[in-house]
Amino acid sequence: MAVCHHQAPFKLFTPLPPPNPKPIFRCNLSLPSRPTILTADPEPLFTSVKAFAPATVANLGPGFDFLGCAVDGLGDFVSLTVDPQVLPGEIAISEITGDHNSKKLSKNPLWNCAGLAAIEVMKMLGVRNVGLSLSLEKGLPLGSGLGSSAASAAAAAVAVNEIFGRKLGVEELVHAGLKSEEKVSGYHADNIAPALMGGFVLIQNYEPLDLLRLSFPLDKELIFVLVSPDFEAPTKKMRAALPTEIGMAHHVWNSSQAGALVAAVLQGDVARLGKALSSDKIVEPKRAPLIPGMEAVKKAAIEAGALGCSRDLSGARRLGYTNGEALKLGLVVTLFITWPRR
Repeated sequence: MAVCHHQAPFKLFTPLPPPNPKPIFRCNLSLPSRPTILTADPEPLFTSVKAFAPATVANLGPGFDFLGCAVDGLGDFVSLTVDPQVLPGEIAISEITGDHNSKKLSKNPLWNCAGLAAIEVMKMLGVRNVGLSLSLEKGLPLGSGLGSSAASAAAAAVAVNEIFGRKLGVEELVHAGLKSEEKVSGYHADNIAPALMGGFVLIQNYEPLDLLRLSFPLDKELIFVLVSPDFEAPTKKMRAALPTEIGMAHHVWNSSQAGALVAAVLQGDVARLGKALSSDKIVEPKRAPLIPGMEAVKKAAIEAGALGCSRDLSGARRLGYTNGEALKLGLVVTLFITWPRR
């Protein structure tokens, strides 16, 4: 889940309220609808804030485009400052840092996923009297299948909302992130929703948007081993490989595996979860040829003790699933030495 802190005084906190006992978040994104727009020009409560949004895993096996989850560890940071040098009602990107080809990213906010999300939140809030300066620190590789664009968008949306007093809820922030994702990598919420909400998130419908947060049992353990090779597999390129027709047998198979996947998450059944995640027969077979060595890596992961293994379908990242720390290091080494070098 995206988190934020004030720079003075330092305080780390969760920017969104705790999940509702009925963990369903809805907002209407159909064409006749409009996101919430506040009429009063808000005043900033802080001069600066810093937000973090985590990596996410989407297209989980048979859960293509409707199931994703946030993972601990890597993510993006966005620092936001009230800047008198920036025109009122506008935002400027002052700096982009990171070790993962971050120089490729544009500082034009209209061509940057963090900038786009920030602009959308400013519109919703009705910000007109101050200008903002944004600094983006990329902790995620580009085109890696770790939700890089979504992490930047989520952190920026949370930062803008926070600096003006947290007036928007998670529904509006997901909407702002979707606007960014739509222009950068396509209209899909399975990265941006878990980046903002945390945990596993199922997208039941897009118009109107209907999100369901799935609760993995707190007394169970699930470890993801993520391996990202040194090449990019952009989302748009990977989507171009999708099949245009699906046979009934494959449709039934993937539907049953998707159902098993959701049940496994709710029950904390990691063995069944790993099996279901490894079972896609529609999308993964079409995209596998675009990523060299994928089948060998998948075979090696299973042989090394992973409960399941799949490739993230919007990038080149490889997932291994295990429920034991003892297996994790061995699995990382196995995947690393198996993946073909350039």
